[in-house]
Amino acid sequence: MNETETSNSAPLANSDSDKLAAIDLGSNSFHLIVSRMAHGETRTLERLGEKVQLGAGLDEESNLTEEAQERALNCLRRFAPFLQGIEHDNLRIVGTNALREAENAQEFLDKAEEILGHPLEVISGREEARLIYVGAAQTLATQKGRRLVVDIGGGSTEFIIGEGYDPLALESLHMGCVAYSKRFFPDGQITTKRYQQAILAAKNELLNIVKPYKKLGWQQVVGTSGTIKATAAIMEQNGWTEHGITRGPLNQLAKHLLRFKQLDDIEMPGLKPERAKVFPAGVAILQAIFELLDIEHMEFADGALREGILHDIVGRNAHQDIREKTVRALIERHQIDTLQAENVAITAEHLYKQTKKEWQLNSEDLHLLLIWAAKLHEIGLSIAHSQFHKHGAYLLQHSDLSGFSRQQQGMLAALVRSHRRKFPISELRLQPAGIQQALIHLAILLRLAILLNHSRLDDAYTDVKIEVKQKQITLTFNPDWLEDNPLTVADLEQEQAYLDNAGFTLSFQ
Repeated sequence: MNETETSNSAPLANSDSDKLAAIDLGSNSFHLIVSRMAHGETRTLERLGEKVQLGAGLDEESNLTEEAQERALNCLRRFAPFLQGIEHDNLRIVGTNALREAENAQEFLDKAEEILGHPLEVISGREEARLIYVGAAQTLATQKGRRLVVDIGGGSTEFIIGEGYDPLALESLHMGCVAYSKRFFPDGQITTKRYQQAILAAKNELLNIVKPYKKLGWQQVVGTSGTIKATAAIMEQNGWTEHGITRGPLNQLAKHLLRFKQLDDIEMPGLKPERAKVFPAGVAILQAIFELLDIEHMEFADGALREGILHDIVGRNAHQDIREKTVRALIERHQIDTLQAENVAITAEHLYKQTKKEWQLNSEDLHLLLIWAAKLHEIGLSIAHSQFHKHGAYLLQHSDLSGFSRQQQGMLAALVRSHRRKFPISELRLQPAGIQQALIHLAILLRLAILLNHSRLDDAYTDVKIEVKQKQITLTFNPDWLEDNPLTVADLEQEQAYLDNAGFTLSFQ
């Protein structure tokens, strides 16, 4: 196994509810961390890393090649034994830029899920930046003032300005050591001209953020992950700096690298052989960052994406889910009717509790997805009333939502899209195969919850019993209620037709 770090040689076999694990599927390397919660803190038990270079396996049509997929899947087969006994809610597997870019990402994700027995998430660049900052902040001493955190990955580079544990600005730029190696050193030859072209390309990317980032300002600069770790190690081992990275020695390192004519020839104290081929591209990006952002010194922090993922797991389990904060912010920003949103959510939960066993909706993730969809179903009204369910779906699909993966955003958008008018079962079937049926059932519950609160009363409607058996749905109301609410009866009759077209039978009494 390449570039592997581990505290023990054998997988953890015992099942403990306090174990947590995170896997970071980076464009250059895959990383696994296994920790245990003890006295309110996480203690690392296992740490593995393997150079996979998934980003280098993207062909001209942006598809992952069979060879790249097999490299990645073999790595995950080696990771799999270390996940034994870890509870579902204590494990997250996150993909980054290569999987964001790959046209056939779902094909790979399906294969990987079969190996690991757990769904994989692909996160946006800004969500990756947020998690990186959270991970770095956990390993840094608390200090006053703002810090700039930089993470050069295989396919993207993240920039975050934050204070304490809170990020203030998040950005992910399309430049990384694997992508730039493929672009500027495709045949493995190193020349000064090619190296300078890589620096200029990185500077062009950076121009988008230089002005706002400098205006916000920072007092400390911190780097994370492989390129920056290797650069700091080389400088320290060669005696160029006492710790971290400074601008003068960084320029000296670049000149030293240009003495090599081939990527395969690069050899330096502190540089692992498996990183050598992507190292010049990473240093070129780092030089561009130092120059355009006027950085003189950068510290290195061990914490990065995978540590941020672990911290997020801890937060979710302690009911401090960043996704709840994101939903509240969306409600406020788009001026959603909070009373109606809350009433629909209450009714939806009432229906969910009665159907979750028969429809196998026992996952907490599904429960939360339904509640969030209920609270956000009217978000599209901030754009237009006509077809607002479609506007809402677009907003949720294409916004950067902190804490949500791309798949979660897609599912949330699909539910909001399906909450009124014709039941779009064909669109729901575009979601990952393993979640389609659950989403169809959640969409039905959401539609019924909205229908039962159509009159927008002060209190949520919960005086209804629901029974489901496969595709048969029966609603039972209190005596005389239907007679007293003819508009709801009309809505229910229309819903019967909508659901009948989707293959479901709705009856009420």
